[in-house]
Amino acid sequence: MVVNHSGDMGSIWSGKLRFLLAPRLYLLIFLFCPSATPLSFNFPSFNQDDDIANITLESVADINNGFLYLTRSAEDQPKGGTGRATYKQPFLLRQNATRKLADFTTTFTFSIYAPDDANLTWGAGDGLAFFLAPDGSELNSSNDDGFALGLPLYHRYPFVAVEFDIYKNVNESIPNTNETFDDPFESDDHVGIDVNTVKSLTTRPWNGSIIDGQNNDVRISYNSSTKNLSVAFTTFVKNGAKEMSYINHTVDLMKHVLPDRVIVGFSASTGNASAIFRIVSWNFTSTPLVDENARDNTPVSVPSAPAPSPMASSDPNSGNKGLVVGLGVGASIILVGGLALVCFIFWKKKETTDSDEDPIVGDATDDEFEQGTGPRKFLYGDLVRATGNFQEEEKLGQGGFGGVYKGFIKDLNSYVAVKRISKGSKQGVKEYATEVRIISRLRHRNLVQLIGWCHKKKELLLVYEFMPNGSLDSHLFKQKSLLTWEARYKIANGLASGLLYLHEGWEQCVLHRDIKSSNIMLDSNFNAKLGDFGLARLVDHGKQSQTTVLAGTMGYMAPECATTGKASKETDVYSFGIVALEIACGRKPIDVNMGRDQINIVEWVWKLYGEGRVVETADPKLCGDFDEKQVECLIIVGLWCAHPDYVMRPSIQQAIQVLNFEVPVPILPSKFPVATYFASAVSFSKFSDNNSGSSRGQSEPSTNGYSTYSSQFTTSSTTDS
Repeated sequence: MVVNHSGDMGSIWSGKLRFLLAPRLYLLIFLFCPSATPLSFNFPSFNQDDDIANITLESVADINNGFLYLTRSAEDQPKGGTGRATYKQPFLLRQNATRKLADFTTTFTFSIYAPDDANLTWGAGDGLAFFLAPDGSELNSSNDDGFALGLPLYHRYPFVAVEFDIYKNVNESIPNTNETFDDPFESDDHVGIDVNTVKSLTTRPWNGSIIDGQNNDVRISYNSSTKNLSVAFTTFVKNGAKEMSYINHTVDLMKHVLPDRVIVGFSASTGNASAIFRIVSWNFTSTPLVDENARDNTPVSVPSAPAPSPMASSDPNSGNKGLVVGLGVGASIILVGGLALVCFIFWKKKETTDSDEDPIVGDATDDEFEQGTGPRKFLYGDLVRATGNFQEEEKLGQGGFGGVYKGFIKDLNSYVAVKRISKGSKQGVKEYATEVRIISRLRHRNLVQLIGWCHKKKELLLVYEFMPNGSLDSHLFKQKSLLTWEARYKIANGLASGLLYLHEGWEQCVLHRDIKSSNIMLDSNFNAKLGDFGLARLVDHGKQSQTTVLAGTMGYMAPECATTGKASKETDVYSFGIVALEIACGRKPIDVNMGRDQINIVEWVWKLYGEGRVVETADPKLCGDFDEKQVECLIIVGLWCAHPDYVMRPSIQQAIQVLNFEVPVPILPSKFPVATYFASAVSFSKFSDNNSGSSRGQSEPSTNGYSTYSSQFTTSSTTDS
């Protein structure tokens, strides 16, 4: 009885202690064991010993000599070969219940070798595909005859795929269905986007140079905001050179029947022929889940703690064992926590004794900054912690006066972009002060918001709202993703709206002086926000800037700037026109790699406008998927705003009216006009001589709109308004 009673009391106390410790233990699990992290991996090559642990190989797929082979040679597999390879770890594509969806990007290099063998009656076939499929899905046994690129037949399970097909289907039947389809091109080779069937939603011709087995490069990206699945891939032209080609389609992965958790991989089949399909390298990255209804500055939520197991222990001593483990863990936590508390108190005491002021800016400037209507002053230590001590991994870009870093401010519960001005840059100090004075007083949905600033220990820091989709130029020219026409037209309208606010909507006219695609940031919904106000100037309404220090970036600067040395609303409108043409045409304002009559975007587009072929200048990456009326409108507005004669340019208000189709598009001269300017007090020769001494070089591009950086050229006068 005594023994039993003692056991009962022990059980009671064990239960009480478990009750007290359980919440703390679950809190530890909550904090340190997240269950849904993004997936990221990189295979520069494939090693049989190491990589086979991470890759599931099916059917004839194999890793050999640094390559991932999906099918075998003609000797090993004469025809009908099929293979599949998937990364073993799945990733969380979405949470249907919470309406959250991830972005992903994959790049890979592959080759196809199909000897021109006369004995192979059917030639080369069938093709290769990159796919997303449900976790746990396998290669169909029905694919053993080499059909359908190794993708599932009979709707066995859902999938999304990008196919690289080397066999032309003519009135082809999809087995066990009533569906038939034809590939729409004369040549066999094409790229297509497939959803739940090998009958592609959209296709594009492709020359993969399969006989030679040359490497083909591919980049596939999915944007959960626009629901756009875009593919960039190399194709070979007649002289054997590579060029990029593009295809995209809207695929709403929130609506399609893929499950929340999916695997990624490759499949290939040879049909009634023979071909060797191999993957040379493979990189994949997914992002944290983002709420489709609230994408701006939303940090990733911490996943909930896993529930305790409902299974009771069969061991009568398990309660006491759990108690011992719990006490041990608890004691360790108390010890570590105590040391952390001591370190924190010491650090906090040291921080409070440090002066937070910087003599290069001073108290008077602080007082002036505080007159702004929103941004606040940050402690230097807070920004160091937010950016992980300005780690390179958190770097968003590098400009002429310093780097921009991603950070997380806890009390704001938001991600931010922190611009760190390089030490010793006098021009950087000047533009830091200018930016804070001006942008801190402005509020508009199409302007990048300044959240705060800091200057300490000769460090100058500006804190902005974080723009998840980066700068406009990264999408137009750096293949970050393919912007749909709908997104492009919205961006142009948003930029125009922001510029209208600067010119007409505030108590003074704000001349930006550096409007360009790298200074236009895109939020999570691809809304345009104009940034980088380091060169901006305030001018009374009805007056013109009197500055004689030229500022801006070559290609975006209005031609009269070189002779008048003055910025005005018209020079801002000119820059807007150049950006409008970039958005529509998908090319930079100056491109020396183009033909002689195509180097300057304005002259080239104007020439085709005069020939009635203006729509032909639309970005070829769009593959004709655009509203022709909107394309024509945006291009003509771009030419109108970029008119060489500033008196012929519209106001930004007039440009907006045309973009909104409130008034007809203007009729411009059929030939590129040449403006004539009166001689100015500014010496053009001195302008040319002094530009080498500028603190802003013209050859290095700005990396993003947070960075205060442009090409600045100094005239013979050094005064500035």
